[in-house]
Amino acid sequence: MAEEKNNATQTATEVKIQPLGTRVLIRPVEQEMRTPAGIILPETAKEKPQVGVVVAVGDSEEIKVKVNDKVLYAKYSGTEFRHNGVEYLVMDSNDLLAIIRD
Repeated sequence: MAEEKNNATQTATEVKIQPLGTRVLIRPVEQEMRTPAGIILPETAKEKPQVGVVVAVGDSEEIKVKVNDKVLYAKYSGTEFRHNGVEYLVMDSNDLLAIIRD
């Protein structure tokens, strides 16, 4: 269990996945389990995340985002997969909707 926790907190430089072309690797940001009113949401009521952090970028000069950018993407875009217990998405950089600047 400690190993899974460590994998979930991997930084971008620790990930050994390199997207190709104009693709980007995104780690989705989990949604709050509690509403602003304090109601705890069950796992089945959670929506698919639409916000994530760029973990790696392809080798194309056309890519407008960089590692550690927080981005907004379409709800059902990209290909989901798991690597070392961590959820990732690979998608074309053109499928990204916005960079979120906090």
